[in-house]
Amino acid sequence: MEHEHHTSHENHASHDHHAGHENHPGHDHHGAGASWSTAAKATLHCLTGCAIGEVLGMIIGTALGWGNGATMALAIVLAFFFGYALTLRGVLAAGLGLRSAVKVALAADTVSIVVMEIVDNGVLLLVPGAMDAHLDDALFWGALAFAFAVAFLVTTPVNKWMIGRGKGHAVVHRYH
Repeated sequence: MEHEHHTSHENHASHDHHAGHENHPGHDHHGAGASWSTAAKATLHCLTGCAIGEVLGMIIGTALGWGNGATMALAIVLAFFFGYALTLRGVLAAGLGLRSAVKVALAADTVSIVVMEIVDNGVLLLVPGAMDAHLDDALFWGALAFAFAVAFLVTTPVNKWMIGRGKGHAVVHRYH
């Protein structure tokens, strides 16, 4: 019996979000097992990719003279691209093939990026003047920082819930 329990968790044994479940064989739902620290790290990882993509999208859209809608669309596309790219880089470095690495990145980041993009773009739309602020305006950077902070606060509990159930960034941890 001891061996069976070890086998069910051997892929996750080194992960702090599974600590405390070693004495519960057959325990499938790890909701309480995902630490806030693990969730915050996963969210910061996602936020980094999203921030790179969004800022780059806004710079490109502004430089090309695009309107708010087209610039926001480009920023969102690039946020997904860079969010996935950061995960892909780590998983590929762990020795996974490209096709499998793409599947892991999609499984790990999709919900997190979607929630983050909805929240941070929603906040930007609600901050008066933020969508019309230019890259050299303090309002632009202040609104963006505020939007990312709100997105982090909303997305972290989502990531905690997902990691605790072996989904989201828990998928990536198997390859570290």
